[in-house]
Amino acid sequence: MRLEDYFDFLSPDDIRLKGHRIGIDDVLYYYLEGYTPEEIATNLPTLSLEQVHATITYYLHNRAEVDAHLSRLATWREKRYREWEANPSPVVQRLRALKAQRERKQVATA
Repeated sequence: MRLEDYFDFLSPDDIRLKGHRIGIDDVLYYYLEGYTPEEIATNLPTLSLEQVHATITYYLHNRAEVDAHLSRLATWREKRYREWEANPSPVVQRLRALKAQRERKQVATA
């Protein structure tokens, strides 16, 4: 089996493990934080140890390309978070209001 056969290349910025919704970025964030392959497999129990090793090997063979992928993904996630934070849903607005109200009550009773 070729290494690339472990993955679905949905787009340049969406590479997932075949048969999963888990992206290679999910595995690699653990790996880059210093987790062992066994620890990664424990934290992502739907993946086999073989799939974890394949992802790490793919990364090591394509480091510059995958690092660029991870960087683009991080930028996209940060942008989406800032958009969400600037325009929270009505539910989030209500929860924030309730939290602020509770904090005011705690300060008043202290």
